[in-house]
Amino acid sequence: MYSGSTFNSFSGHVLGAHQKIDRLARRNLELFLSGTKFPGTKAILHFEGDNGPDAIKRKSPAKDEPWHYLQPFDTTDTQLIELIEDHYRRLVKALKAQDGVRASFEAAWLAHAIVDGLTPAHHYPYEEKLVELSSGRAIDDRTTIGKKLIMPGQTRSHTVKNNWKMWGPKGLFTTHAAFECGVAVLIAPLKLRRSILTADKIAAFEAQPLGMWFRTLAQDVARMELYDTFYERGWTISLAQRVRTQLAPALVQAVALVWHGAAVEAGLGKER
Repeated sequence: MYSGSTFNSFSGHVLGAHQKIDRLARRNLELFLSGTKFPGTKAILHFEGDNGPDAIKRKSPAKDEPWHYLQPFDTTDTQLIELIEDHYRRLVKALKAQDGVRASFEAAWLAHAIVDGLTPAHHYPYEEKLVELSSGRAIDDRTTIGKKLIMPGQTRSHTVKNNWKMWGPKGLFTTHAAFECGVAVLIAPLKLRRSILTADKIAAFEAQPLGMWFRTLAQDVARMELYDTFYERGWTISLAQRVRTQLAPALVQAVALVWHGAAVEAGLGKER
């Protein structure tokens, strides 16, 4: 999901989907964790934008770069879920140790992974298509900005064709970016009251392993077929309404639920 330009510490604070979702999730969390030592919004947002996962793509391409894509119905695809579980464990540990900086970092990066994994554009087989357009070059070999921007080919015409499929209308990246930027614009002014945590949602989260809960939620999002609809028709009034009323509240609630779960596991609770 779009998190701003990632070129300065304030990137995405006005038009950044991750920042918007984090702010709303932290506000919703306050209803259950008022007075606790869970990181505040400002501390969490410090680790988004230029200090977030997306900035690694510019700072150190292909080196420790998080891959936040998921095939929801492929149970062998566990890379993102394992990453989420790792951030969750580290967040619990930091909260128990009252390490505010580390907890803020883990909360932000955990939220980023959760939101990306539930974003319809991240359910598309992006890696497979990217390798195809890179003439078989592995993701790990894209170690420079140039290699990220230019798709190679066996001939000049093949190179042009690959880059058109990447950067042209309905290209791999342009479609992905247009969807995510559109979501960021749509949710920027919203209060998303439907995202408020409820007792039944908390109970459902606590009743199953984190990975199982997340995959089930990702499957629910995938069944909406929002990205398929966008690829075929672009932004329509109907699609925009579904993003605002279904997808966006689900993303905010998911982040709040995971933060709440980590806080409870760490022994934090609502002040009485």
